[in-house]
Amino acid sequence: MCGIYGSTVYYNDDTVRAKLASVNFRGPDHSGFEHVGSVILGHNRLAIVDLDPRSNQPFTYKHLKVVFNGEIYNYQHLKCKLKKSGYEFNTDSDTEVLAAAYLEYGAHCVDYFNGMFAFVIFDTMEQNFFGARDRLGKKPFYYAHNGLDFEFASQAIQITIGQQTNIDLQAIQEYFIWGYVPEPRSAWQEIKKLQAGHTFMFNLITGQFQTQKYWDIEQENTNIYTGSYQEAKTELRELLKDAVGIRMHADVPLGVFLSGGIDSSLVAALAAENTEQIKTFCIKFKEKGFDESVFAGNIARHLKTDHHEIVCCEDEGMGLIESFGKYYDEPFADSSAIPSLLLSKYTKKHVTVALSGDGGDESFMGYSRYKWLNMANQFFDCPMALRKIMSELIKLSPNYRHKLIAMGISTASIDVLYALMLGGLEYSWLQQPQLGLRVPFMDILSSESGSFLQKMSAFDIKTYLNGDINTKVDRASMAFAVEARAPLMDYRIVTFAQRLPDNYKFGNRVQKRILKDILYQYVPANLFNRPKSGFTMPFNHWFRNQLKNYVYDQLSLNELKDIPGIDADKAFCMINDHMAGKWNRSPQIWKLLVLKQWLKNQKVTALPNYQLA
Repeated sequence: MCGIYGSTVYYNDDTVRAKLASVNFRGPDHSGFEHVGSVILGHNRLAIVDLDPRSNQPFTYKHLKVVFNGEIYNYQHLKCKLKKSGYEFNTDSDTEVLAAAYLEYGAHCVDYFNGMFAFVIFDTMEQNFFGARDRLGKKPFYYAHNGLDFEFASQAIQITIGQQTNIDLQAIQEYFIWGYVPEPRSAWQEIKKLQAGHTFMFNLITGQFQTQKYWDIEQENTNIYTGSYQEAKTELRELLKDAVGIRMHADVPLGVFLSGGIDSSLVAALAAENTEQIKTFCIKFKEKGFDESVFAGNIARHLKTDHHEIVCCEDEGMGLIESFGKYYDEPFADSSAIPSLLLSKYTKKHVTVALSGDGGDESFMGYSRYKWLNMANQFFDCPMALRKIMSELIKLSPNYRHKLIAMGISTASIDVLYALMLGGLEYSWLQQPQLGLRVPFMDILSSESGSFLQKMSAFDIKTYLNGDINTKVDRASMAFAVEARAPLMDYRIVTFAQRLPDNYKFGNRVQKRILKDILYQYVPANLFNRPKSGFTMPFNHWFRNQLKNYVYDQLSLNELKDIPGIDADKAFCMINDHMAGKWNRSPQIWKLLVLKQWLKNQKVTALPNYQLA
């Protein structure tokens, strides 16, 4: 786990040091760079495997130079295989195995890797870069290509240093809908994201840059599982045990993020099988309805873990809000990033690697919206004219939730509704909300193949899991030099889940059915008899109370007029409605606060009104 950097653009050493220093929290154990001809390669290292300085990067293997962020969990198996082919190794690191695999398999080396990664290999003989990002986008990769030169980094802020960049106003529109900037865009016009499951090749001589998809969840979803439910449960359990087991290899202390939910409890249970007493960590909120620490404590006691509770109060939350932009250098509005930062901050005092339960909801249909949208789908069999009449009647209710339902049933189609509701559904405060929906992967929802549940799951894996969850966890954990590993995002498990019939995952009105049945072999089912609760901040309460003055100070009518793409008057009314208790607008307020801070960090005080076609 690290921060990588490279460029064919010339920068003096002070500028390169500044680029590395801007993300030194990603890798505090060693920072270094070197000039290799016209190429600059840099690296901030968080030492996890083979702590010896011999594994520092940039790493040299024969005529290759490597900068690598992430982990190849099956590197020991690959190393044995490569040794049989005559390769020799001088370290115990996965970086060296990665380089040897490239020499052996070329661009197809990624097909052999089970891990989370973003890396670049500079072939000094061929004068080209080869790089890749892992299948599910766990590790970030930003780049800028102007037709001749090429620059890449783990975080976009590194590329902006020493460069003239411009804000991408289309990206801002997408942020308002999704709460993050979906790939392949970034918040800057000149900078892009390498898409998950893609490799690239850049030729230093010609300046040619090409990307290639090597993995796609849709390609893996063609062979439907035909075994019985019991057979599927047995097979999945073995996959889960192996996914957890290979992620527990580290030369530093390791623990588990334990929320008390299904996914993290299952990971903790499997991890507890592999060690004498695993350390577990959870967040505790004072506000009712947000605190799940008591449930996590019950699970921890049953599993006999070394459990730690971390209290999140408004004072510490406020401090993290103020420093939010230091770690999330693009606009990012998932409020659970705040407790995630706090969790990582205190976890670092005990361990350097933490397993998490991320990925279970997307692959095994765990989100509440799957249940409600599957029920709502029947409304879309009704003619639009009838739905509009129903919508107008429901709108008469003063309850804002009823108004959202009214908006939903008058939407053109169920797939459009799904995309809209992910961003909050009501967009009257935006100038051109339709522009934010112009993102890749929307065709998944409108596809003729597969059930609507299957399409929602695949869409979430390609979008929400990649752009939101992975971004949140990567930045929050790396902010305090913690490596977060997600066994449920092992591509073998994701692929297996996509092949399963819907009723194996969402059957008998039970969501995540198969995961729960496996978990109950380790932990009593009665410990989970409660509604699902998300890992969210109590902003609804805080914005009306402790942070009310802060919100009005940051988002006064004059301040709102400096934010592009919104109707300032309507946005201010929206804030007033929230303060009056008429409508929970905390997600939208948080989006505006984050963007306001980001614009301030970009030294942008005002942007002209604009229209995007």
